[in-house]
Amino acid sequence: MTELEDRLRAASLSCTRSAIRSPRVSPADTFAALAAACAELGVDEWDVYGDDGVVARLEEQVAELLGKPAAVFFVSGVMGQQAALRVWCERRGSRRVAIPDRSHLLVHEEDGPRLLHDFRFEHLTVGRRTATAADLRALPVGLGAALVELPLRDAGCRLPSWAELTELSGAARELGVPLHVDGARLWESQPFYDRPLAEIAALADSVYVSFYKGLDAPAGAAVAGAADLAAELRAWRRRMGGTLYRMTPYALGALVGLRDQLSRMGEYAAWAAAFAAELSAAGLRVTPDPPHTNTFLVFAQADAETVNTRLAAFMERELVVPAGSWWDSDVPGTAVTEMAAQAASLAFEPAQVAAWWREIAGT
Repeated sequence: MTELEDRLRAASLSCTRSAIRSPRVSPADTFAALAAACAELGVDEWDVYGDDGVVARLEEQVAELLGKPAAVFFVSGVMGQQAALRVWCERRGSRRVAIPDRSHLLVHEEDGPRLLHDFRFEHLTVGRRTATAADLRALPVGLGAALVELPLRDAGCRLPSWAELTELSGAARELGVPLHVDGARLWESQPFYDRPLAEIAALADSVYVSFYKGLDAPAGAAVAGAADLAAELRAWRRRMGGTLYRMTPYALGALVGLRDQLSRMGEYAAWAAAFAAELSAAGLRVTPDPPHTNTFLVFAQADAETVNTRLAAFMERELVVPAGSWWDSDVPGTAVTEMAAQAASLAFEPAQVAAWWREIAGT
């Protein structure tokens, strides 16, 4: 770590309040909360290699929420998505996968999908834009699967319009290409469409959801789809080393997240929209504008080192974390950061936090 990174970390740890993340919780407190949840939710038995118990209950609840016949729990979303694509590609006899160039699978997985499964990725989109039916139709025939990320996180959690999404789904079915949704933040996307999760998920053949992001569970994910897909996913989960002897703690945390956090996604999105409007009025650029979810990108006319130095000084003085660290964007002299409104954000007025950001950005 650089000296400035060390300073930022120390300053953040010294703060007593945060506008961007929940208070740090110790392992002991986390385990105590899970123990309490066992009593609250009537959990009195363990799963065995993912069968029965709270894991089965979670899978049933996710399948119902997403309107799919079945869902399979994974301790890792990386594993779950690779398993889903592997099933579709095996069925189609093709390892070609249409995927955004900013997808998590291409940017953050150390080339694992190619090395482990021999996937041959073709860009469905390039840059900060969402896919359309025309993008899918423009690719050569014979795809094993197509993946759409809802929302596209590296584009500021951008979402396609409902019309664009339905047209893309229709094109996939017309072409016979299985459509997989990377829904790591699908829970956070639902307010944008203002439609039931099941109606959104109905547009895809398989849907991945995460439990540790917006739902604040310790870890875990699920992939939902048809019953025969679920059976094959379970086989690939075991082959990839993901069928742990006990998965109850992770599944229990996910159930708590669904109970306590899912209904609040609209609140977080509304706060993010109000905050983004304040930032725009203060001279900062946000994208998407307005935000599509509770998360978006913010750009400042300064280099990242300058902004981060101001951020560290602010935290040292005020003992409040107003923002995460910044990095240099593709445009020289412009810094960028990601803002994700969470429960902690709601304790602050958007205008107050925007004033802090204006000081940090130097606008």
